[in-house]
Amino acid sequence: MNAPAHRPRKRFGQHFLHDPGILRRIVDAIAPRPGQHLVEIGPGEGALTLPLLRAAGKLTAIELDRDLIEPLRDKSRGIGELIIVNADVLTVDFSALARDMPIRLVGNLPYNISTPILFHCLDHAAAITDMHFMLQKEVVERMAAAPGSKTYGRLSVMLQLRCTVEPLLKVSPGAFRPPPKVDSAVVRLAPLPASALPDVDFAGIANVVRAAFGQRRKTLANALSKIMGADDIAAAGIDPRARAEQLPPSDFVALAKHAGRE
Repeated sequence: MNAPAHRPRKRFGQHFLHDPGILRRIVDAIAPRPGQHLVEIGPGEGALTLPLLRAAGKLTAIELDRDLIEPLRDKSRGIGELIIVNADVLTVDFSALARDMPIRLVGNLPYNISTPILFHCLDHAAAITDMHFMLQKEVVERMAAAPGSKTYGRLSVMLQLRCTVEPLLKVSPGAFRPPPKVDSAVVRLAPLPASALPDVDFAGIANVVRAAFGQRRKTLANALSKIMGADDIAAAGIDPRARAEQLPPSDFVALAKHAGRE
């Protein structure tokens, strides 16, 4: 007799993917290979875990819900080596997990905390080969947005300065149990090599970006007035009358360099 299905928990933001066609397309996009170090965030009932484990032979899964762990362990027997870490992903040190080799991150992220998870992953980008995440479609659109678009903002800038962002496929609510109230999408993030990263502290860039987009309708001169003057903005080669959504990510790097000057 089959065990009763796990009841998804709202507090964990659980929506379990069950559409075999979508699952197959995600696995094909990830293209796992034996010997790679795969780490899955929120394996849930194992719909994505098991085919990834079958292809790679080994996988580390980070799961907060204790009730899902033993059923997942049972399902994985005979397929490969599954290491389950019972933890909140925001407390996991991905750099420590990548001691032996860089990791490939995958996951159907809880939509209620997806942005904090993305920024947590960015903190460990040097230890990550790539990331394949299921997210709210609106979030993926913001991540990939170009300057001048309505969805371009803080998330767009901070991600694009660290990674290439490639939306892969859209997913309708019916592909999940229970169906979310929004459309979803899968995105690929590939951290940039060290040689392509800005030569300024990311904390300084984040400070400028946060202030610039804090009040989108204001000019840069007004939005950044507490951290730099109009002359500093102009010295960075940027019109102080411009607005944040008009600037490419590289301009925020230039602003951060000038904001840090005495």
